[in-house]
Amino acid sequence: MHVLYVIDSLHRVGGAEQGLVAMAPQLVRAGVQLDVAYLKGSPGGFQPELVAAGARVFGVHRPGRAATAAALRRLVREQRPDLVHTTLYESDVLGRAAALSAGVPVVSSLVNSSYGPEHLHARGLSPWKVRAAQAVDAVTAQGARRFHALTRHVASSMSRRLRIAADRIDVVPRGRDPELLGAVTPERRAAVRAALELDGGVPVVLAAARQQYQKGLDVLVEAFADVRRKEPDAVLLLAGSRGAETARLEELAERAGGVRFLGPRDDVYDLMATADVFAVPSRWEGLGSAAMEAMGVGVPLVCSDVPALRETVGSQDYALLVPPERPAELAAGLLEALGDPAAAGTRVKAARARFLTSFTLQQVGAQMVGFYERSLRRA
Repeated sequence: MHVLYVIDSLHRVGGAEQGLVAMAPQLVRAGVQLDVAYLKGSPGGFQPELVAAGARVFGVHRPGRAATAAALRRLVREQRPDLVHTTLYESDVLGRAAALSAGVPVVSSLVNSSYGPEHLHARGLSPWKVRAAQAVDAVTAQGARRFHALTRHVASSMSRRLRIAADRIDVVPRGRDPELLGAVTPERRAAVRAALELDGGVPVVLAAARQQYQKGLDVLVEAFADVRRKEPDAVLLLAGSRGAETARLEELAERAGGVRFLGPRDDVYDLMATADVFAVPSRWEGLGSAAMEAMGVGVPLVCSDVPALRETVGSQDYALLVPPERPAELAAGLLEALGDPAAAGTRVKAARARFLTSFTLQQVGAQMVGFYERSLRRA
């Protein structure tokens, strides 16, 4: 089976990009001839890892959308894959058109619950632009053979918003390699804390996310001000790339105190292993990859109680779930996790067991190959 995977970029900071590079070795080992086309320049991206996994990588970025679309059409006609798989908005729109023009079946991943009320009122988003994007997405989606959604919540919401039949959507989460994640050990925790110049007894809260409105980091920093009143030595580590919310976050952090911006990191799993709590304060999610990874590492979780995150982590038996956009309630959850390590440890054990039964690469890779096979069987 020959699959051409089309994605917006290969930047190291995106969940879709990380999911692809994690999955690539599994697909190649399963017999998939994997090509990857990316539409935007990605210096320092995941190209080396994909090539090492056995994929061929094609940069089709050109000056302007029309030229990029033409280059992608040429690539599809030249390579003649059995299936084109698109992920993220730009790739969905251009990749579907390119595949259909070449007579190649196309499938698309639904990685977020887009076009909802939360997007219409999000800082920095124009409601009319959201609706225009939805219209284009919905029209081009009619040409796709099947869809892959990360969660049942995304499948349900996007079925309505893109006007596609629910039976054309398969739910397959992202996965991670347990060995790559590692586990929490005293030695690992001590080594990372020493590198960060953190005392072993300092309470540490960690979040790893792009500094964008969706991720709710502003809510977390506001909540952390309350945490510091009860735990004055506590430190909040923010790992992730700068974005539209950076200036606001820096202003809130100055008032809260104890906040450290770590920037983009390639050692997030080590950071998780040294944290006392991992926070996921998102306003919305498609899956919550960082929460899933924290479950695999074995760090106590405090998450926003939004549908996709609840679906990923399961219930309060696995993580403390608090209402989104409620700093006071988020602070209470963080303090509870910090103040009751025995209860937090019980949740950690349950969460890691859930990860091992639902989110390992071996399981998810087999499901994705099955999705491709079903897509090719449909006439």
